[in-house]
Amino acid sequence: MRIFHKKRLLLLLFITFVSLLFFNSNWMSWFYPIHYKEEIRMQAEEYHVDPYLIASIIRVETNFKVGKESKSGALGIMQLMPDTAKWAMEKAKLPEVDMENIKHETLNNIGIGTWYLSWLSKQFSGNQIAVIAAYNAGPGNVKTWIEEKVWDGKYESTKDIPFGETRHYVQRVVYYYNQYTDVYDEF
Repeated sequence: MRIFHKKRLLLLLFITFVSLLFFNSNWMSWFYPIHYKEEIRMQAEEYHVDPYLIASIIRVETNFKVGKESKSGALGIMQLMPDTAKWAMEKAKLPEVDMENIKHETLNNIGIGTWYLSWLSKQFSGNQIAVIAAYNAGPGNVKTWIEEKVWDGKYESTKDIPFGETRHYVQRVVYYYNQYTDVYDEF
């Protein structure tokens, strides 16, 4: 009889704990963490870019792991190609930063990547889906697809994106964007 009461008490305590955890905290943030929030927030404000978009791109590119270098040579947390990073620093009149710093320093990498997202947003008249695709495939490719009516730049027609990698990339970024905006009340 005593064992039955202990099990019941433990079950009741467990249910109470889980209920409190579920209803009184943002437990989903454990599954969808956002690291470097302050750096993202600062750059998002500076360049007028949605911080959830920045976080979603970082999540897909590197899962917030610093110091990454892709097989194609993309660097750092936002996976910037060296030529794109140099071009962005020049175009934005940002202080020039060496490639090792871009690879390992989150603030510089997020700053350059966010400026680039801002620039892409202007190129695509604020079409966030086209911006995501252009971040992956390059703005020239995306402009060509839209101009030649291969793809209309909308999420619903992502299947029409000619590059499989970019199709998947857009879907993943949008997935994380939706998760972050659902999980976090504010950035």
